[in-house]
Amino acid sequence: MRKSVFLIVLSVFLMVFTAQNVSGQTIKGRHYELTIAPDQKAVLILFPCFPCTIEHTKTEAGFLKGIEKKGITTILLDYNQKLFLTESEKQEYAKTLHKIFKRNKISTDHIYIGGFSGGGNVALLLATFLIKNHDPIQPKGLLVVDSPIDLEKLYDNARKDVAKNADPEAVEEGKFLTELLEKEIRKPDINREKYKMFSPYLMSAPADEGNIQYLKNIKTRFYCEPDLKWQLEKKNRTYEELNAYVLAEAYQTLLKAGSKHTELIQTQGRGIRADGTKHPHSWNIVDGSDLVKWMVE
Repeated sequence: MRKSVFLIVLSVFLMVFTAQNVSGQTIKGRHYELTIAPDQKAVLILFPCFPCTIEHTKTEAGFLKGIEKKGITTILLDYNQKLFLTESEKQEYAKTLHKIFKRNKISTDHIYIGGFSGGGNVALLLATFLIKNHDPIQPKGLLVVDSPIDLEKLYDNARKDVAKNADPEAVEEGKFLTELLEKEIRKPDINREKYKMFSPYLMSAPADEGNIQYLKNIKTRFYCEPDLKWQLEKKNRTYEELNAYVLAEAYQTLLKAGSKHTELIQTQGRGIRADGTKHPHSWNIVDGSDLVKWMVE
């Protein structure tokens, strides 16, 4: 009898001890880094920018520091170098998330998916895939941070940057993007159907034919900093050539589709990278306190 009682007490102790060790600590796995909030109120899943890593996300996304203490469990993923996803990639990423949630016994309530730059494209496409297929993991919200969600527009803008030859970095990036898109899905005027299929959002297509239609019943946030003075001086770009322009169009499309939970957040003076460099294309345009409030309210 005494032995049975002892074993029961020991089991309870070990369960509590294990839970205390998991909560608030970081767990690294294949393709992800997980930090479990001691008092979880929401889960934030983040994708990195095109060439970036988990470490880059942790460095640049300053709002992540101590966010677990505010009840936000985070899953940082290393799936990068993507501007769009194939169906098999969407399935793969969804399976990865299922494994992470199941293995670590994380509640699937109040899930938010987001990403910066190309990572925002991936986040939007995965969110629509989960919603469209009635997956057990259902996002409550989506955040897109200065992402080039219209691939047709991205292709055109990349060609303009090359033609203008105003900034070496913009020219190099423009050549890279042009070659990448032509190689993977060809030119928009040759293979427009693929652009319609792969683009997270396509301004030139009806809303009910694209991915955007699946977002009208969840909370969405489009972040951008349309610093026109900086863009003109550094890159010789107009407003219509910025990610901010396309994100504003996506926001309006969702409003017209009946969304009551979409926001366009246009910041000023927040575009500063971790090394102190002023740049409107930055994780830092996301305000941490406001983000947490949005997720837990």
